[in-house]
Amino acid sequence: MTTRNYLLGVFEDDDVILGAAKAIHAEGIKINDVMSPFPVHGIEEPLEMEESQIDTAGFIFGATGAILFLLFISWITVWNYPIIFGGKPFWSIPSFIPLTFEVTVLSASVGMVIVFFVRNRLTAIRPRPVLDLRVTDDKFLMVFDKEGRSLDELRKIENLMRQHGATEVNEKSVDEW
Repeated sequence: MTTRNYLLGVFEDDDVILGAAKAIHAEGIKINDVMSPFPVHGIEEPLEMEESQIDTAGFIFGATGAILFLLFISWITVWNYPIIFGGKPFWSIPSFIPLTFEVTVLSASVGMVIVFFVRNRLTAIRPRPVLDLRVTDDKFLMVFDKEGRSLDELRKIENLMRQHGATEVNEKSVDEW
């Protein structure tokens, strides 16, 4: 277990934290994270966030589920247990389409949830540390990792946050796995 030290700026409004993030980013300072009770549109640019590839994972899981289901249902109806029902041939693709669609959606959604949890290192075994409980209610939090930053840089960050609307600036140590 390691201990990480953070510098936290608490903000009251989403527009204020967005302006502060843009100003701090313009100064060339890397922001580690911004936490909020709801999505803040436009925060991706100052955080230098890359576009998520979860849609690609969803497509891959969905296509894999559809292909495997079509192979499975074909094996059942043609080779394993061939029965002519309703005058249809053994291998009747149109009758498989509704079930294939449902399995495709199920595979894609379950796969994307799994990828999301793995990518964000979320588990029920190791709870994520909470930096400030007020973030789940009505506050906005800007997070800076203190590791690798000089004391002058940390003072500059603190002053910038206060200049751009931070109601308080705190330090917090968190035990992480």
